[in-house]
Amino acid sequence: MEEINRQYLQNSSGLDFQVEPVLVNPEASRTAQGLMKYLCSIYGRYMLTGQQIGVLSTPELDMIHEATGKYPAVAGFDFMNYSPSRVERGAECRDTDLAIEWWKRGGIVTFCWHWNAPKDLVDLPPDRSWGRGFYTEATTFDVAKAMSDPDSEDYRLILRDIDAIAAQLALLQEAGVPVLWRPLHEASGGWFWWGAKGPEPCIALWKLMYERLTRHHGLNHLIWVWNGQHADWYPGDEYVDILGEDIYPPKHDYSSQKERFLSAASYSKRNKIIALTENGVVPDPDRMAKDCTPWAWNCTWYGEFVFREEDGRRVYSGEYTELEQLRKTYHHPWTITLDGLPDWEVWIGS
Repeated sequence: MEEINRQYLQNSSGLDFQVEPVLVNPEASRTAQGLMKYLCSIYGRYMLTGQQIGVLSTPELDMIHEATGKYPAVAGFDFMNYSPSRVERGAECRDTDLAIEWWKRGGIVTFCWHWNAPKDLVDLPPDRSWGRGFYTEATTFDVAKAMSDPDSEDYRLILRDIDAIAAQLALLQEAGVPVLWRPLHEASGGWFWWGAKGPEPCIALWKLMYERLTRHHGLNHLIWVWNGQHADWYPGDEYVDILGEDIYPPKHDYSSQKERFLSAASYSKRNKIIALTENGVVPDPDRMAKDCTPWAWNCTWYGEFVFREEDGRRVYSGEYTELEQLRKTYHHPWTITLDGLPDWEVWIGS
């Protein structure tokens, strides 16, 4: 298939895929600016392939390579086990180091944070154990109460936790790694504690996090990716660089998910890049082109969405995305894999 023409997409979808590479943080680093320029240059024409890794290791990345002969362009990492309420219970994490290694290989880094509640974990295994402390059902921590009283212990613990993640982000900044930063994800669903009390405290928490990380900690390498997934939860265009949707369709459903794409586009009054920030099934690039749904990148979730155990070894599982469909996507002329990414020094210096 020939390269998709951005003007064609604009005319046939009613959307404009030309996005200005201006980040909401006026002090954004050259690395963040360079990555944003690149993303804007390909938006509407290519989709970056992406894959989330599991805990402590990256078997998914190698599994994708084994199955397709290609590595994804984007690797997804998680600050989950850096959450203080997990660290104090013995949790370990290597995602910061793994992300630095990925960037050195030429890949793009995205981070989410399954933020274990700062305190008040129910800790009743198995469904409400401390290890599931980011879920509303596994904690009694009240984000609305915390955000309503800056003098409270709960508010101070929120700051403590943000500061703990800031320390990891600082290591990435020092290593020159720009980060597609996706905190407080899926808030409108209510299944995570940060979204359990409605939009207002969650929006306040997003703004607090933005101010704390950028102004207090001077972290300027972040590209802010929001996927609260409902207009009522949107913190405002001045706090968001990129819009994301997390979509888990039925197995082998390779549709473009156009409705969700258009929904995401409606959240902002400006043209913003829209990404498939989590997915189970990988959408078909041809269907995306037909429906004018150019997700900037996808990020397939880990574990069962990629592999299964067979005779004591891990093999690719086609339970969600069949092997031939995955190969089609990774070799499609409208997708970019690790080997198709540019020399970042050129973009950072431009």
